[in-house]
Formats: sequence, C-alpha cells, structure tokens
Amino acid sequence: MWKRLARFVISNRFPLLVILLASTIVMGYFASRVKLSYEFAKAIPIDNPKYIAYQSFRQKFGDDGNLLVIAVQSDNLFSLPLFTSFNKMQADLKSVQGVENVQSVSTAFNLVKNQDSHKLIPLPIFEKDSLTQTKLDSATVIFKSLPFYRGLLYNPETNAYLIGVSINKDLLNSPGRTAVVKSIVSISDQFTASTKVPAYLSGLPLIRTLVADRVATEMKLFLLGSLILSAFILILFFRSASTMLLSLSVVIVSVIWSFGILFLFGYKITLLNALIPPLVVVIGIPNCIYFLNKYHSTYLQTKDKHQSLLDMVSKMGVVTLFCNLTAAIGFAVFALTQSAILKEFGIVAGISIMMIFVISFILLPAVLSYLPVPSGGQTKYLDNKWLTFILIKIEGWVIGHQRIIYIITIVIILFSIAGVFRLKSEGHIVDDLPKTDKIYTDLKFFEKNFKGVMPLEIVVDTKKRYGLAGTRVLPVLEKMDSLSQYISAQKETSRPLSIAEGLKFVKQAFYDGDTSNYVLPNAFDGAFVGEYLKTKSDTQNNFTRLLTKFIDTSRQNTRMSINMADVGTQRLPIILDGIQKRADELFDTNKYHIQLTGTTITFLEGSRFIINGLKESILWAFSLIALCMLYLFKSVRILFCSIIPNVIPLLITAGVMGWAGIALRPSTVLIFSVALGIAIDVTIRFLVNYKQELPNNDGNVQTTIQQTIRHTGLSILYTSIVLIAGFIIFCFSSFGGTQALGWLTSLTLFTATVTNLVLLPVLLFSFQKKKSEIHVMIK
Repeated sequence: MWKRLARFVISNRFPLLVILLASTIVMGYFASRVKLSYEFAKAIPIDNPKYIAYQSFRQKFGDDGNLLVIAVQSDNLFSLPLFTSFNKMQADLKSVQGVENVQSVSTAFNLVKNQDSHKLIPLPIFEKDSLTQTKLDSATVIFKSLPFYRGLLYNPETNAYLIGVSINKDLLNSPGRTAVVKSIVSISDQFTASTKVPAYLSGLPLIRTLVADRVATEMKLFLLGSLILSAFILILFFRSASTMLLSLSVVIVSVIWSFGILFLFGYKITLLNALIPPLVVVIGIPNCIYFLNKYHSTYLQTKDKHQSLLDMVSKMGVVTLFCNLTAAIGFAVFALTQSAILKEFGIVAGISIMMIFVISFILLPAVLSYLPVPSGGQTKYLDNKWLTFILIKIEGWVIGHQRIIYIITIVIILFSIAGVFRLKSEGHIVDDLPKTDKIYTDLKFFEKNFKGVMPLEIVVDTKKRYGLAGTRVLPVLEKMDSLSQYISAQKETSRPLSIAEGLKFVKQAFYDGDTSNYVLPNAFDGAFVGEYLKTKSDTQNNFTRLLTKFIDTSRQNTRMSINMADVGTQRLPIILDGIQKRADELFDTNKYHIQLTGTTITFLEGSRFIINGLKESILWAFSLIALCMLYLFKSVRILFCSIIPNVIPLLITAGVMGWAGIALRPSTVLIFSVALGIAIDVTIRFLVNYKQELPNNDGNVQTTIQQTIRHTGLSILYTSIVLIAGFIIFCFSSFGGTQALGWLTSLTLFTATVTNLVLLPVLLFSFQKKKSEIHVMIK
C-alpha cells in the first residue's frame, strides 16, 4: 500500500502541490481572523453546579471580576500637596473611557442627619475645591472616625490607601480593555513620578489583561524563536540552504493550518492553545528529518534519485504516520476531559499534528523530485564522528553490560518513586507568574495590607420573595453579622461588605456619628431602617444605590462580598469549609440557602477539573498508544518492551518534580501526556527499523539490534536534539507553567532517548530466546 501511495504522490506531484497551496491560502485567510481571548478560560463544564451558581449570581448582582484596585502607602497622604495629587489621580481615573466608577478616600461620603427633613444625607467628606490644610485635617478626623471604611479603603496600621476602579464588564471581554488598563497604569505611573510615592495595582481586570497581552507577545516570539532555532539546527546538520528552507516550508504551512483550524472551530487564542503553533514547529521538524535522513541514506546506497524517493515515502510513511498519530493522541486525549479549555487545546493540537503528516507526506517528496540530487555536503551528516562514537559506545553497553543497565535502571526507578511520594498538588490564580513579577509583588502588597483582592461571594437566599423586607430583614442581618465577624477573624479574608455593614453605618450616622453605635440596628431602630432600605428611583442617592447592589430586585437574596488572598487550592477548601460550617450553624437550612460562589470558587473547581482531566488523559494516552503499538507490531511482549522505556522517563520527571518541590498543577500535569505522545516516536522509529532488519538477519536479534542502533540511532539523536532544543525555548517564558513545560518536557525527552537507545535493546535481548516472538516480528 505504501509503495502505491509513494508512486501516486510522485506521479501526481504538481496537482497535489497546487491543491496544497490553494488550501493553505484559504487556511491563511481563516488564520488571519483568529482573535485573542480576553475572557477567563472555561475550565469547568457549563452544567457544573458551581458554574451554574456563579452564572445565577452574575444575573442577580452583576460581575464580581470587574474591579481594578490601586493602592498607595504613605504616612503623609493627608498633607495638602500629596492629597491634591491623590485627588487628581482619582479624577483622571474617572475620566478614562470605560471606567464606570471610582471609589477612594477622596470620594468617601458621610451620612449627616438633616434636622429639617429628618433624613440622613450623604455628603462628601473631602472638599474638591478651595481645600486647605486646615479643612483637610478636619475632614481627615471625620473620615477616620467611620469604621465602615476601615479595611475597605484604608489600613490604619500600615497607612495604605486604596482606590477601587470599576470597569465596564462588556469592555473587559473585548480588545478595548487593553487601552483602558494601559491608561489606568499610565495615570498611576504619573502619580508616582510626580510624588515619588509608589502605586501598587492589582485585581482581576489587570491580571487578565496583562496576562492575555503577554500570551500574544510570547506566542509570536516563541514561534519566531522556534523557526530560527530549527533553521540553525537544520543548516548545521544538512549543510544545505534548500533542505533547510524546504523543512521550514513544511512547518510554516503546518502553522498556518493550525491557526486556521483554531478559527474554524470558533476558538480564540488562550494561554494554553497559544502553545500550539510553536509545538507544531517543534514536532514538524523531526518529520522532515526522518524523511530526509531516509532519502539521503538510500541515495548514498543506490545513487538512484527516483528509487530513493520511493523508498523514503514507502518505508518512512508508516513510521511517520504512527509517530504523528501517537503524538496527536498525546494531545488529542485532552478533548476527552470535561474541561472546555483542555478540549479546545486537545482538538486543535491533535488535528494540527496529523496535518503535519499530510503536509510533509505531500510537500517533501514532491519538491525533492524537482530539486537536484543530494550533494556530498548534504549527506555529510550521515558520517558524524561524534554521534557515531556515541552510538558505538551505546552498542557496547547494550551487548556487554546488560545486568549493569538493569541495576542502574532499578536504582533510578526507586529514587524517582521516592520523589513521587513528595509530590504535592496545588495551584494559585497567579501560579504561573515569577515571584519577582510586578503583578505578583503588587498582589502580595494587597494581601499584606488588605488581605487580598480575589473575589469571594456569599449569597443568602431566604427562599421567600420579599424575605428581606420590613422587620423580617433584622434576623437575617444579625446572622450575617455573626458570619461576618467569623470571616473577618480569618487572616486570609477581609471584612465582608454587605447590607449589614451599610446599616451599621446608617445607625452610627443616626446617632450623630458616635462610633460606639457602629452596630446593627435592633427592633427598636426598625422604623428608620426600613426607610433607608427604600430603592425607588426618585429617592436614590449614592448610598442607597450602594445598598441596592447587595439585595436583588425580588428582595429574596442578598450578598456578602469578600476579598481574599490567593491562598492556593490546598488552603482554599479548608477556608471555604470553615465558612460553610459557620454559616450552617447560624442559618436554619430549612429557611435559608447559603451559596458560596465567585471567581475564587470557579477557579478552585476549574483547577480540580483540569488536574483530574489531565490524569484521565494520561490513562487514555497510554491506552490508545498501546493499541497503536499492538496493531503495528502484533506482539504483546514487544508492546511491553515499547511501553517500559517510555514509562520510566515519565516516572523520572515526576520524581524530579517531587524532589525539586514543583507542585502538580494544571500547567505541570500537562507535561506527561504531551511528552509520552512525543517520546513514543523514538520507540516506533527504533522498533520499525528493527522489524524491517530482522528478516535480513535470519532472526538474529543481536546483529539486528546492532544494525538498528547504528542505522536508526543517528536520526533518533538528530530528532531528539531538535525536540529538546525546541522545548527549551519555552524556558524563556515569563509564565512558570510554560517554563516548566519547557525544561520538564526536555528532561523527559532526553531520558526517553536514553532509555530507548539503551534499555529498549536490552529488553529485546531478554526475549531473544522467544523464537515464536521473533517469527511474529519477521512476519
């Protein structure tokens, strides 16, 4: 079959090239329309109860992830020059298009009793015009006498002051948010430049925007870097510009197809699938090396260009097909998980890798048929003295030191297993950022001074329409206040903002600002409480508008908004369980339903789905690859011989992670199935050559293994160098997960190369007395 396909490709080379060119132009058009994703990756299924609860919360109360925060820390904020600059920054932020609201010290208001109307009037604490130091000092005393703002807009112990910038949620899900965030960052930088007081920025809009922009930049840099590195390695190996350009043409066409596939499936570029184009380059180059290596070696033997091309396609076609198939399986298994982001990555990566085979299968023999025969310089790499020396040494070890190889392997396995037991599974929202990155350090500033900025929401459902109206609200408020005290006492969670806190503020104002009255109204105070819960449009002011954000229109649900630290997936469930347990103690579950939700909850659930999904994907990858190997070699013993040299590198990588203290998280678990799918290529290449050589040696295993190491080892070393170098590029990423993908995958591929060239032949030797097995291989 493969010989017929080889003749078909070479005979119809011109129309096939035209079809490939035309289809690539079409895919190029689709590729140009791919957009960057500005939304949070959908890590959990849409039918997940926690995802449904979060969407329900957003419908009732709006988005919880649209607040960008800025903070300054100074003992002299209330000196007139600095406060004036602070006021100007606040006013400039308000003028940015897309900013809906700005809350800060300078916009804080106080509730003042009007003796004539017997109403509480919200009035600004700080004057905007004609402000003097005397007026500022008086206003500062009033501001610091209001417990409502403590921990919310400032930290009295550290003199840190916060500005909350609310950004339009539709804008946050569009490319326009980059300009908004840049404007906000620029305004804060101007403040720092003029006052020499550092400004700290954080919040989900900032993190999402800066990370998305970095993804776009890094994707371009890695794609360019992988192409340049591949070009360098190819020119170093083949000493031919035409061979190098031909190989690069294969991967460039494949990259165009990968972007086009991304668009056709309706996906956008995310942190994960941005890795696909560079991966296509890294995986595509070995395809070219396999084909070209066979073409050059056959031509040296036959001096017949046409026959060499036929041998290249017919003999390497099945090898390359299964190499690409196993690599595609390593990626495509992610499509079997329940995580949307992994599904996207798996589908596009799997199809793109199979397209590499189709493109190289058509483009390489067709173009080579038009090019001159290989020159001596182009085939000189086949006689590389250094690599030949290494292969001879490997051959000597395999033949004469099998027992030592087994002992070393067992020792390494035991060491790796000990490391595996040290592995921990933990993830953070900003896990992939370096500890020195400003995003990370600023986030830690907010965690130290304001207990964090990650949103957590608690929805109290009274199970009755108007369950929060009239006197019925007071028992709910008392329970919420008790829950609030529990939450405030935790070191990772801030004081919740809720209707209860607002009514404490109301009562303090009613009693002429007496701080001892910053407590919940009781039944006696109920008359004026009801008055200030009214939300008719004609009576709304800044304060009542604030209160209405915490009660839905049916007056059945109310929320408690909490900011918390990025504590990670190990600590977070403990905190949430504690809050839920305390809530269940306070609220009768027959009358109330307490729902913990928000971005923090969905992140935790998403991390769990991704990690579990990746664990499942590894099992799927093993199973499907094992079926491919069984079909290819028709032997259970050979199947075990092929799997063992690829399981050990994964075990070594897991052990290294354990000893190095690298946690299992979404970005690192990805490595295992990806590396397995790529590393198994070396095994296929070795065993197919072994199978092809075995009949020529009358079933002599030792002679066949020696020939296989010498003939196949060279291309294995070349392709391994390309793959390892290609993945090392990712080590230069600013994201920890991408860095881990780079060096850990490179480690896995290096160890897989060693085990396949050393351990695999030794395992084959162990079965050399199984004559029936040898007959199966010959057939």
